[in-house]
Amino acid sequence: MTKRTSAKYKIDRRMGENIWGRPKSPVNRREYGPGQHGQRRKNKMSDFGIQLRAKQKLKGHYGDLTEKQFRRIFAEAERRKGDTGDLLIGLLESRLDAVVYRAKFVPTVFAARQFVNHGHVEVNGKRVNIPSYRVKEGDVISVRDKSKQLASVLEAVSLAERDVPDYIDADHNKMTATFVRAPSLGDVPFAVQMEPNLVIEYYAQN
Repeated sequence: MTKRTSAKYKIDRRMGENIWGRPKSPVNRREYGPGQHGQRRKNKMSDFGIQLRAKQKLKGHYGDLTEKQFRRIFAEAERRKGDTGDLLIGLLESRLDAVVYRAKFVPTVFAARQFVNHGHVEVNGKRVNIPSYRVKEGDVISVRDKSKQLASVLEAVSLAERDVPDYIDADHNKMTATFVRAPSLGDVPFAVQMEPNLVIEYYAQN
């Protein structure tokens, strides 16, 4: 098992939830945390613990985001006018790696980051290899011609476990996707309940 695969399974186990809705998630078989103490009875969480868990779950869903990156995105959402929770989700979903994942060009968010890093993606006809690149409304994201027959791409397109959300218009014959709009919380097909309001409370106190 690669370090990357091990890490994504560890997140599921630690949260006790299948945060990507994958059939192979270990919590489908056992819902306790990792390690020798994982099966101990859980004590009631403090408010801080609940807020921290909500933050870790949302941050973990987007793969390899560092705390510094996540805090910076939150700070931008907080500066903008509107509902901070919805703006936070919109900014996270506007990342190029997130759009590549939602468009079903790759099977996992971890693969999306690597896919972009390796130069397989173009935005409006120009190659972009920065996973955190901010996609704007109307931008067209496409898989480069030489990358369309990669095994990971063909596997992702055929996955029945998730659908492309309506804020992305994907054409899997051409391997292109248009970012229609930045979504709010209710638009995003999270496999588990995300609570950005608790993330806001967490950062308000820390």
